[in-house]
Amino acid sequence: MKKFWIRTASSVVYVALFLGTMFSGRIFGDNLVGALVFVAFLFLVAIGCTREFYKISKLKGTRPLEWMGYLASLLVILSFLDLGYMYSIGGHGVLNDTLDIAVIAVLILLLLGLPLTAIIQLWRKSNNPFGDISYTFVPVFYIGIPLGLMQLAQMTQTNLLFMVVALVWVNDACAYMSGSLIGKHKMWERLSPGKSWEGTVIGVLCAALVGGLATLLPMFKMLDWYGGAILGVLCGVIGTLGDLVESMYKRSAGLKDSGKFLPGHGGFLDRFDSLLILMPFAALLLYFIIGSIA
Repeated sequence: MKKFWIRTASSVVYVALFLGTMFSGRIFGDNLVGALVFVAFLFLVAIGCTREFYKISKLKGTRPLEWMGYLASLLVILSFLDLGYMYSIGGHGVLNDTLDIAVIAVLILLLLGLPLTAIIQLWRKSNNPFGDISYTFVPVFYIGIPLGLMQLAQMTQTNLLFMVVALVWVNDACAYMSGSLIGKHKMWERLSPGKSWEGTVIGVLCAALVGGLATLLPMFKMLDWYGGAILGVLCGVIGTLGDLVESMYKRSAGLKDSGKFLPGHGGFLDRFDSLLILMPFAALLLYFIIGSIA
């Protein structure tokens, strides 16, 4: 019982912090302040996720150039902040008028980061130098870009970002409850022993139903009911696969949890695994449905 209440309390804190920073622009009555508050939260998430990723990678025998990975991931998120700001003030993106320092830094890092890391590797003793180089930059794509897309969506379509996050939570909750009650056929026992096909299918169907019904609310009027349902299916399917991807990485190092960020829930990667894999897919889907992630 004590474990249940600890898990519940940490869940409440997590949800309050996530949604509070997401909607901080409306809370403070200033979208720019809201964007800065949310990017500070995403920086914390990026640092936590990247730290856990490197911890696991070192258990697998690699030695990534950690400072390069942290720098690249944070600059990528900052570039999306800049892009969102330009869009929100009526521009057409960062290339319309000028490139800010953060964007220039990202471009330079993308051009020089890999060769620079390769050169630095000459002075580092390693049995797998190109493995070290590869693991250095995985967080940029696995963590930095998805969180950057969340930043962009928060600045331009906060309601849609909330819908994506909420549908992931609906899928997780319904899959867990139904799987616990009627789950008999294991989905991917090697990676996640608790997941069942019954729970997964019901979770996706619930997310689709909630997504379709949510479009009846004024805050989601930019979507038709079938668009909301499709988004629900996407969040359920890709969100579940994102969970399995992170489980695959942890299991390869013999770990059950990526860290201890939330008591009873695990680490940063455990909490954001679904969203990290989902966000690029969700951004593309929303672009085709409503013409823009914004």
